Amino acid sequence: MANDYYAHPTAVIDQPCNVGAGTKIWHFSHIMANCRIGERCVIGQNVVVAPACVIGSGVKIQNNVSVYTGVVIEDDVFLGPSAVFTNVINPRAYIERKHEFRATTVRRGASVGANATILCGVTIGEYALIGAGAVVTRDAPAFATLYGNPARLHGWTCWCGVRLDLGTDPATNEQAACGACGRQYQRTGLTVREL
Repeated sequence: MANDYYAHPTAVIDQPCNVGAGTKIWHFSHIMANCRIGERCVIGQNVVVAPACVIGSGVKIQNNVSVYTGVVIEDDVFLGPSAVFTNVINPRAYIERKHEFRATTVRRGASVGANATILCGVTIGEYALIGAGAVVTRDAPAFATLYGNPARLHGWTCWCGVRLDLGTDPATNEQAACGACGRQYQRTGLTVREL
């Protein structure tokens, strides 16, 4: 049976693996056994997806990204070039800690900038925007904009990726509309939701 996805001849896809229709896997990428990759994904050059990872549909993974066991990437996520995930909090070359992997989740629609590092055990909320070079050491709320080392909350981002005019004071509540697409948002403390 022919594959309904495209893999460049230099890509390695270990079996068993489930790759969705319309997905493209480019040069020198390695998809390890027992991964589930959704439909219409684009996996760039030199990407490593470790065993048993789950990647949703419509995901774009740019060149040189490493996604390690324990990471779940939901639908429509963007991972910028050379972003990396970890899965053990205190690794040592001489101590086996595979039983200590901590789960990491990137929720639907989130974007992770180039060269960002996501430490294990965190959740990046829906439509959050992680800046280039950020080191994410704790959970990122939905629609949050985080950057820096360590990454800190600097504001909020719309579903379409445009900055929202919402503050970050956890003691206040407010509403704002996106200046680009018009979507309406409510911030209650440090929780933002679309109205």
